[in-house]
Amino acid sequence: MPDMIFMDHDRYIPGLKRLTDSVKSGGARIAAQLYQAGRYIHSSARGGQKAVSASAVRSRFTGETPRALETDEIPLIQDRFAEAAVRAKESGFDAIEILGSAGYLISQFLSPVTNQRDDRYGGTFENRMRFGLETAEKVRNTVGKDYTVIMRLAGNDFMEGGNTNREARIFASELEKKGIDIFDITGGWHETRVPQLTMSVPHANYVYLAQGIKSVVSAPVISSNRINDPREAEQIIRNGSADLVTMARALIADPEMPNKAMNGKSNTIYHCIACNQGCFDMIFTDNSATCTVNPRAGIEKETEIVNALNKKKVLVIGGGPAGMKAACTAAERGHKVILAEKNDHLGGQLLLNIEIPGRREMITAAEDLIRNLNELKVEILLEKSVDSDFVKDLSPDAVIIATGASPLTPDIEGIADKRVIQAWDILSGKGRPGRRIAVIGGNAVGLETALYLANIGTISPETLHFLAVNRAETWDTLEGLTDKGLKEVTVVEMLTKPGTGIGPSTRWTILDELKRLKTRLITSARAVAVRTEGLEIEKEGKREIIPADTIVLATGAKPENSLEKELKAIVGEVYVIGDAASPRKAIDAIREGFLAGLKV
Repeated sequence: MPDMIFMDHDRYIPGLKRLTDSVKSGGARIAAQLYQAGRYIHSSARGGQKAVSASAVRSRFTGETPRALETDEIPLIQDRFAEAAVRAKESGFDAIEILGSAGYLISQFLSPVTNQRDDRYGGTFENRMRFGLETAEKVRNTVGKDYTVIMRLAGNDFMEGGNTNREARIFASELEKKGIDIFDITGGWHETRVPQLTMSVPHANYVYLAQGIKSVVSAPVISSNRINDPREAEQIIRNGSADLVTMARALIADPEMPNKAMNGKSNTIYHCIACNQGCFDMIFTDNSATCTVNPRAGIEKETEIVNALNKKKVLVIGGGPAGMKAACTAAERGHKVILAEKNDHLGGQLLLNIEIPGRREMITAAEDLIRNLNELKVEILLEKSVDSDFVKDLSPDAVIIATGASPLTPDIEGIADKRVIQAWDILSGKGRPGRRIAVIGGNAVGLETALYLANIGTISPETLHFLAVNRAETWDTLEGLTDKGLKEVTVVEMLTKPGTGIGPSTRWTILDELKRLKTRLITSARAVAVRTEGLEIEKEGKREIIPADTIVLATGAKPENSLEKELKAIVGEVYVIGDAASPRKAIDAIREGFLAGLKV
C-alpha cells in the first residue's frame, strides 16, 4: 500500500534503523508486521494492475476481482516475506509479525471462500494451509532460530462458509511446528458482517478465540480486540485465557496508560470508546488518524502541553465534552480553572447515549473527563446559570463558552401537537413514547433514537444468558425475544441514504441492527404535516400517512451562544467552542476544547 512503511528494498533499512533506534532509546521493544493484503488491495494502488489472490473471487471490500496466482508465482511471494523479515532484523526490529489474519493473502489461501484452486495449494484443508506454512518456514529459516517470529491469526473468520476456531486451532498447531514463537489472535475479515471493533462489541468479547488457540499450542498466545483497560488485561492473563494482550486504539486514546497504571493513576486514564471516528473512519477516508478522546493523536509535536508563562483565572461555561476538555487542558497548563454548568451534572449530550444499545460507552468519555477534572483540582459549579453579572463579579482573565446547542423544530403543519417530542427528550427519559412511532430525521441522532425505541421490550443480554443456559426456551423463541420489541418504529429521511453523518466503520452496524429489529426506513421523503392518524409524508410526489402515536424530531440543532456578545464587552479573552459555535460531532467538540485550553 502506497501510504504504508515499505520493507521491500534494502534502501529502506537506514530509515527503518532510525525508527527502531528512536523507539529503543525510550526503553521499548518494536516489531514489524509483514503485510500482503492480496485481494484487499485496490488496483489503483498497483498502478492499475489487478490484485493477486489464491483465486479470482471478487472482494466486497474493494469491489474488484483479483487475479489468481500461478503456481510458479507462489514461491516468489513467500520469498518476499522472508526477505522482508531479514530487512526487519537488520533494521533493528526485535521481532516480526506475519499477518495471517483479517482476510489478507494467507487467509485467502486458507479459506474455502476465497481458495478455489485445484493444485497443491487448494482443495483440502491440508493443501489450503500449505501457503501459510511454507511462508512461516521460509521466514524462520531465513532469520534463524533465535529471532522472534509472531503469527497474527483470525481465531474465527466470521465469514459464511469460512474457517472457524476449529480450523484456526489446527493451523496454529501446524505453524508452531514450523517455528512460530508467539500467536497473536484476532477475529474476522474486513468483509465480515459480525462487528469486531465497534462500540457495540462487548469488552474482551473475543478472548475465547485466543483461549481456543492456547489449548493446542505451547507457544505464548496474545488476545486482541476491545481490551481497553489494564484491569481487563490483567484479568485475562490471570485467568489463563491468554499470556499477553494487545491494545492499539487504547494506546492512541491514552499513550500514558501503562505508566498511569504502573504509578497508581489508573483513575486518570482516558479510555478508548471504540467510536472509530478518529482512527478507522479517518483511515477509511484516506485521512490521517487521530482520536476522539485524545485530540493530540497524530499532532503531538505541534500540540505539546507546556506550562503557561502567565497563569490566569479561566472560566469555562458549560460542562459538556468541549467544556470539560478545555477545562482539563487549561488546568494542566497551570491556570486556575472554574467550570460552571447549569445542570446538576456534567456530561452534556454524551449522556444521551446511556440508553442507546451499542452506544453506552460514550458515557465513559464523560466519566474519564470528570475524573481528570477532579484530579486537576478544577473548581466545578453545578446548577449555575452564568450571566454577565456573575462574570463581572468573578472577574476572570479568560472565558471559554461551551454552552452547547438546542434541538431544532421544523416548520411543518401540526408540529405543536402534544404527540410530538424531541429525540433528546426521548433519550433523556422525559417522554413516554406510544406503540407506533415515526422519527423525522435519519441522521445519527434519528437512527440512534430509533435503535433505542426499537429495542424497548427486547430481552437483556443477562436474561438471554439465563434463559439459554437453563434451556428455558427454544433458540427460535430466544431469537424472537431479542429481535422484536414492543414498538413499531418508522424513520423518515429526506436524503437517499440514512445515516450519512455516521462513520463508515459504524454506520453499517447500526443499519443492520435496525433491520434486525424490523425498523422501517423511508428515504427520499419529507415530513409534510402531523395529522390525527399520524405523520403525513411526501415521497416522489405521492402523499402517505405513517400511523403514529408518537412523532420524534431529530431534525438538527442550533448553537446556544447568547452570552458571547455580552462577555466580549467584559472580558478581553473569549473563546466559543463546540456546539456553541456550530453543532457537530463529539470528536470536533473535544478537539476544539483542547485547542482552546492550549491557547488561553
